[in-house]
Amino acid sequence: MEESRDHLSPWMPWVEGHDEQSTRDFLARSEAKWASGEVFTYAVVPDGTPVGMCQTYRWDGSAGWRLGYWLHPAAAGRGIATRATAALVAEMFALPHVAYLEITHDLANTASSAVPRRLGFTEVRREPAPPPAAPSGVGVDVVWRLDRPAPSAP
Repeated sequence: MEESRDHLSPWMPWVEGHDEQSTRDFLARSEAKWASGEVFTYAVVPDGTPVGMCQTYRWDGSAGWRLGYWLHPAAAGRGIATRATAALVAEMFALPHVAYLEITHDLANTASSAVPRRLGFTEVRREPAPPPAAPSGVGVDVVWRLDRPAPSAP
């Protein structure tokens, strides 16, 4: 995380105040939220080296969940975020109560559109970004959605 600060801070406002204690607090909250089924957080660890995380959380009180991810800059551009997100999509659709998944990113963060595009998500809307705004963002979130696949015919 510390090595990724400059790479992430333009798009993720929480990075600015991040420190070791923030990580400890995040991990403690993550365990409790996992246990409650509210949030599922995974380390991204290709080849045994941690390079980021991906997470899904209940979104709108219905059967929708949001996905998020970040990577160390040395891991970017190698398909790792796409593979990690694809694995998370498969896990989430294995749960019976998940009807759809969404990924959001600031309109100005065009690189972030690659993952949902590659995974078959469809852009469904653009909406005002919730505060705090990303320093490099324009304050408009692009929302991508992937509906649960229809069951296969026998």
